[in-house]
Amino acid sequence: MSHQRINTVLATFVVLAGFAFGLNFLLDPLGAASGFGIDPWPQGEAGGYYVVKGVRDLAYGLTALVLLLLGHRRALGWVVLADAIIPIGDCIAVMSNGGTVGYALAVHGSAAVLVLVTAASLLWETRKRSAGTPVTTSSPAVV
Repeated sequence: MSHQRINTVLATFVVLAGFAFGLNFLLDPLGAASGFGIDPWPQGEAGGYYVVKGVRDLAYGLTALVLLLLGHRRALGWVVLADAIIPIGDCIAVMSNGGTVGYALAVHGSAAVLVLVTAASLLWETRKRSAGTPVTTSSPAVV
């Protein structure tokens, strides 16, 4: 399997994870919150934070999907790298708001590692293009 194909699979996984997490918080907020790692979760009007979390994750997934489908792989790498702040922030939030360090690292830390590895791999794949060396690729949306 080529490096580009592996990166496409990783990027697709990151996109799908963003959609899954976002939709989960929008469609089943209490269920999604119970797996996040912070207890107790907002109730009443403060429960609007579920929508914020869901929309944030959907927007991230959609941004990455657009870049993936358009074949802007270097930009995708930079966006994925920048958006690694999301699981890193979630990990810190769990650890600093009553969640356990082990849970925070297992859930959010592992997500951050996956996102960072995906970003690094995408940027590594496209390094020759940024230096002006032509790289042969297939069509942008080929999986």
